[in-house]
Amino acid sequence: MPRGHAALGVVVPLLALAVWQGVTLAGMVPPSMLPPPAEMVRTLAEMAGSGELAQAVGITAWRLAWGFVVGAAAGTVLGALCGASALARALLDPTVQALRSVPSLAWVPLFILWLGIFESSKTTLIAVGVFFPVYLNLMSGIAQVDRKLLEVGVVHGYSRLRRLIAIQLPAALPAYVVGLRSGLGLGWMFVSAAELLGASNGLGFVLDDGEQTGRPERVLVAILLFGLCGKTTDMALAAAGARLVRWQDNAMPVQGQRALQPA
Repeated sequence: MPRGHAALGVVVPLLALAVWQGVTLAGMVPPSMLPPPAEMVRTLAEMAGSGELAQAVGITAWRLAWGFVVGAAAGTVLGALCGASALARALLDPTVQALRSVPSLAWVPLFILWLGIFESSKTTLIAVGVFFPVYLNLMSGIAQVDRKLLEVGVVHGYSRLRRLIAIQLPAALPAYVVGLRSGLGLGWMFVSAAELLGASNGLGFVLDDGEQTGRPERVLVAILLFGLCGKTTDMALAAAGARLVRWQDNAMPVQGQRALQPA
């Protein structure tokens, strides 16, 4: 992406900040509902000085990392299986698609009954959120590989496993990267839900503490940190994924490729 286009990404946040500052200065919204940006900065500084900020971000990131690894691994294995095998897809995919429609909070009571209120239930809830987009994108990507490519593998005497490894998985890689990014985004949403229910630390706890004690600045700080952490990790994953699909020749080039220029 050109640098000028990348810089455009800060326009909307800056405009939102300006509107926020104007609304608070004009007294259109009471500070008890929407504190001014300066109060947010002060709260962030206090949390950083006391060590609460680093602890909250670190604990939440740790939970997200474990849940992401578990969910992505399960989604990868099952997605590859159902994508490569029509029998496995017919047998397993209807059940997976039905479970995908279950709301995230509906899993909470079951996981608490099975795993308690400690880290296992939180990690499992996050893994569930990550699993479905990874599974769906990889399964669809493998199943929709051009038949002509598979016929080339058959002509060259490739076994089914070799066709999967040498043809289908590389062809499905762009869809898989999208699934990982979608799963990561859902992981951040699920970790907030997990921490709102029974956590004594983390960004979700900061969010809940601010609501319980009537301190909207803490609520807004937690929301801001969730957004920043989610965007940072998504950028890192997107950069790693772009390196894996550098062979693509499309209209949205990855870093290091030249964009198409108008005639």
